[in-house]
Amino acid sequence: MAAVFYIKVLAADAPFYEGPCTSLILPMADGLYGIMAGHSNTIGAVYPGEMTIRPPEDDAIVAFVASGIFKIEDGEVLVLVENAERPEDIDLHRAQRSEAAAREEMLQKRSIREFNEAQTWLARAVSRKKVYHRHKNGSLG
Repeated sequence: MAAVFYIKVLAADAPFYEGPCTSLILPMADGLYGIMAGHSNTIGAVYPGEMTIRPPEDDAIVAFVASGIFKIEDGEVLVLVENAERPEDIDLHRAQRSEAAAREEMLQKRSIREFNEAQTWLARAVSRKKVYHRHKNGSLG
């Protein structure tokens, strides 16, 4: 059996998961970042994408997460994200509307800041849709 460590995942509006874990996979700018028991102390940025939590003796918990940060300290992991949603809780139509609105916003001739905000909205919408489609049947696809 894999070694266990403690994690806490907090979204801006509510706690998402708190408890034991054998591995955690987080989306980062350059790909996926895996964490297991005994990981060195670290702080990093979470990017919109798919997070996977593997509790001991239980099925994996998969979720879409928005931007945030994580901290590993003394064998415990804290993940703070703007949003965390299980695939079955994702509103696909809302994600599609958000994606279309973000793409339209990016086409407008606006400031760099507004363009970057639209890129962030687009990344969230596309990531949310990917998580929904990969796991809509409850499988780890």
